[in-house]
Amino acid sequence: MKITIPLPDLRATLALGRYLGETASPGEVITLAGTLGAGKTTLTQAIGQGLQVPESCYITSPTFSLLHEYPGRLPLYHLDLYRLSDEAEIEDLGLLEYLYGTGLSVIEWPDRLGSLMPEKRLHIELIMLNETARLAEITAHGKVWGEKIATMQAHEWQKPGSNG
Repeated sequence: MKITIPLPDLRATLALGRYLGETASPGEVITLAGTLGAGKTTLTQAIGQGLQVPESCYITSPTFSLLHEYPGRLPLYHLDLYRLSDEAEIEDLGLLEYLYGTGLSVIEWPDRLGSLMPEKRLHIELIMLNETARLAEITAHGKVWGEKIATMQAHEWQKPGSNG
């Protein structure tokens, strides 16, 4: 199942992220794609808010460290695979254990996973429309994500003027 959600401003992006964090379950995976500057880390920061990651744990892009782990209602495993070139590197670094752990894994640059891509995941492609507006093309892979995406379509945060 696939839906497209307009994100006309930062508020809408943050509301989507908080919703994803609030509804996350242990072991789930969200993959984020989009060009540099599309808002992947911003969306992850909002997911962290929804997971109740303490404000003292500022969520940053793990581009150079590959993985940041944050405490919350569930642990947040934020992976950035941009600097990796193949699946062997991912396996050698032990990153796969985070994909099937007790927390929520959010993966930037998921194309680097190749055949290691989890079957069950929520994939979000962020498309820049202008400096502040984005489109989120969201694809559910697996029954649980299919059910969540159907609920997401009807959620109030999408409505203009909603406070999330």
